[in-house]
Amino acid sequence: MEPRNKIFDDLSQLMTNAMGVAQGAKDEANTAMKSMMDRWLADRDFVTREEFDAVRAMAQKAREENAALEARIAALEAKG
Repeated sequence: MEPRNKIFDDLSQLMTNAMGVAQGAKDEANTAMKSMMDRWLADRDFVTREEFDAVRAMAQKAREENAALEARIAALEAKG
């Protein structure tokens, strides 16, 4: 029975090693794909979410200031 266990142990070790190699290849492929996507996005001059939110907040503030100035001008024109 000893030689049979040795065969199963060797086969088990071989499968374990193969799974480790496959996991390593998967991790390497994921890293390469992420790097490629990061470069592609950087080349497209996309803005980050934080930059978008900051510009949107600035635009909202400008609209509010514009509305306040319009109301002020309307009030001054009504007096004059």
